[in-house]
Amino acid sequence: MAGQHPPVADWATDFDHTDPGWVNDPYAVWDELRQTCPIAHSERYGGVWLPTRHEDVAAIAYDTDHFTSQGVVVSEVRPGPDDLPRPIGPAPPITSDPPFHGLARRLLLPAFAPKPVDRLEPFTRDFCNGLLDKVAGQERFDAARDYAQHIPVAVIVQMLGFPIEDADLFRRFIHLVLEDVDAPAEVREAQGAEIDAYIDARIAEHVAEPRDDLTTYLLNVELEGQKLSHEHVRGTMILLLVAGIDTTWSAIGSSLWHLAQHPDDVARLRSEPDLMATAVEELLRAYAPVTMARLVAEEVEMGGCTMKPGDWVLLPFPAANRDPEKFSDADRVVLDRAENRHSAFGLGIHRCVGSNLARMELRVALEVWLSRIHEFQLADPSAVTWSAGQVRGPRSMPVRVTTWA
Repeated sequence: MAGQHPPVADWATDFDHTDPGWVNDPYAVWDELRQTCPIAHSERYGGVWLPTRHEDVAAIAYDTDHFTSQGVVVSEVRPGPDDLPRPIGPAPPITSDPPFHGLARRLLLPAFAPKPVDRLEPFTRDFCNGLLDKVAGQERFDAARDYAQHIPVAVIVQMLGFPIEDADLFRRFIHLVLEDVDAPAEVREAQGAEIDAYIDARIAEHVAEPRDDLTTYLLNVELEGQKLSHEHVRGTMILLLVAGIDTTWSAIGSSLWHLAQHPDDVARLRSEPDLMATAVEELLRAYAPVTMARLVAEEVEMGGCTMKPGDWVLLPFPAANRDPEKFSDADRVVLDRAENRHSAFGLGIHRCVGSNLARMELRVALEVWLSRIHEFQLADPSAVTWSAGQVRGPRSMPVRVTTWA
């Protein structure tokens, strides 16, 4: 349903992150604004700000006094003071403010630490190979729909103990949460109720039959001597399901989109396999998928703009990563970039708890792809479609394979 709003008339005063111009090429929008209007404003969604310089994005991300995380997806549903289950927020810990945020975040750290993530690598590698087995030998297939979009689904449902048969439903939930943001409030609320009902059913199954998975862990773990509330468990599971899937498949897809157009980079990764870890960081910087949001909690001036309580603020980490004041050759992918303090996983206290997992999935997905496919390119660059909203990645990406391994 994205695209219900009228076309954007002026990016500085009327921007919309579901507009086709933004969806097809947000980098041009951000570059123009960074030079002419570093903090843009729009009356859409009830009022929203858009900083585009790294310094402004970072300042807001680190400021938990003037900006609250109780609303992180800009849509037609704006949380009000009486709607928020403080201090938890609807999807803890990403929607939680200090000091509760730190407590909720620490509960998840063990599941996403390096060792548990390492244990998932063989499964991930086998799954990626299985996806390519299904299209092996084909001259043309869709790298997004047939490959990238399946990998994080399989990994996260493995962690949560959800049925992989519901993969299409998970992808639909992601579309509803992250892309259907310009739908009317009553539609958004109905969509949220549908997702809640699905998660409630999975919780009930795990209560009846505990398992060795992340869902059972959340049901049993204690916070300050008390088990988590049902709302806390459900909200965290929705966060892991939605954020753990779309962000990573978008990063995988965007990286393949880049490589399909840069055979020299493909050749270099093959000839220098030890470069992959550094290259992953650069691809994350250049094609960071996530734009996060905040709500203004207390009036504050930022870059000469007075932000009022209740205003939305979009934090485009991809724009921060392309700021030439922060990165040299900011618009160019440099696979061996030595200094790369990018913000693909966010900045401040809400930096992505699943960054180890995302890095592993992206690295393995690229390693498997390059081991099986030697030469490939976009079959039709104009046929590539991109997601709308706050997570950017290819939804469809037909590729032509000229040489299989």
